[in-house]
Amino acid sequence: MNKELRKLLDKINAKKEEVKNFVAENKLEEATKAKDELKNLQTQFDLLCDLDEEKQEEMEDKALTPDKDDKNNVINAFVNVIKAGLIKQQPKAEDVEVLNSMKEGIPEDGGLTVPKDIRTDIKELRRSADALENLVNVETVTTESGSRVIEKNADQVPFDNVEEEAEFPEVSTPQFEQISYKVKKKGGILKVTRELLQDTAENIMRYLKKWIAKKSKATRNALILAKINEITAAKEVAVAGIDDLKDIFNVKLDPAISVTSKVVTNQNGFNWLDKLKDTDGKYVLQPDPTKATQMLLFGKYPITKLSNKVLKDGGTPEAPKYPIICGDLEEAITLFDRENMTIEVSTEAGDLWNKDQTGIKVRERLDIQTVDPEAIIKAEVTVGN
Repeated sequence: MNKELRKLLDKINAKKEEVKNFVAENKLEEATKAKDELKNLQTQFDLLCDLDEEKQEEMEDKALTPDKDDKNNVINAFVNVIKAGLIKQQPKAEDVEVLNSMKEGIPEDGGLTVPKDIRTDIKELRRSADALENLVNVETVTTESGSRVIEKNADQVPFDNVEEEAEFPEVSTPQFEQISYKVKKKGGILKVTRELLQDTAENIMRYLKKWIAKKSKATRNALILAKINEITAAKEVAVAGIDDLKDIFNVKLDPAISVTSKVVTNQNGFNWLDKLKDTDGKYVLQPDPTKATQMLLFGKYPITKLSNKVLKDGGTPEAPKYPIICGDLEEAITLFDRENMTIEVSTEAGDLWNKDQTGIKVRERLDIQTVDPEAIIKAEVTVGN
């Protein structure tokens, strides 16, 4: 209740006492007049109450639906705090207040927490066609370490025969794995010129987001590929043609995994697959009719193509082995994402001062664990000698 309503309520209560007093003194004419005044006061109170409730609802709606300028305010505040760090000054109170209002701010271990809106933009930029994060299971965590219970595909066992009044046998139930994680700090330093930091907050943030997204994607791809190599080490399957590939999907992978399988390969592996033809002379790689830029192997299995620099060939330069990873990476691997990204700035680290540059240190926290090692198979195509 606002101040105006409280004053009016006091008047109403006083008028009620006045009416009672007039009645007690048998001053009925004065009591009737005072009662009419009470009714008017009550009407005023009801009207103002309704207006106050409408105003409160508008405020609540605004709180639930942030103003379209809120994001710009956060970006401006974030960039201003970064700039303040460059000249070794305390950030302005209003900028810190904006970040704190978004539950962001300066963490205890230093640096500046990247606001959620900006992290969301980075996440969207990170999810390009060659981002392996799109293929694995991603669990958001709020602690540095812990565990998750994750379901694995159970063996497909049918019901057994059951005689009358006999006990029912146990059947296959979903298998659950308790997967422990401990997020690790990943980061790098972006060197930028002072001229860039004199640009608009929007342009500075656009540049930072693109750089962070690129490095974050590269980090996640490297972690996932390292885990794939760990899972498939010494279990690679040699393939020389179409039949060998069909053996992987038809026999070596569990049918429950095969139906959700995808293929990950590099440029060389993709080129080899792209030249394969069936007995009718048709290429086994065909575009997805629902998504022209997506290629399918055997009309079923979507292909993700990575750079040769990212997913390297095995073997030797004379006899390279092209990697073709088959299976369901979402069943095989879980990436634990702390979703806590921080930034620090410096003009003095290394050779930054001499080159009139600024270093922006970016950190994020991740871990990656194996869930079902049988969900993927690494095929290798040997070419050359």
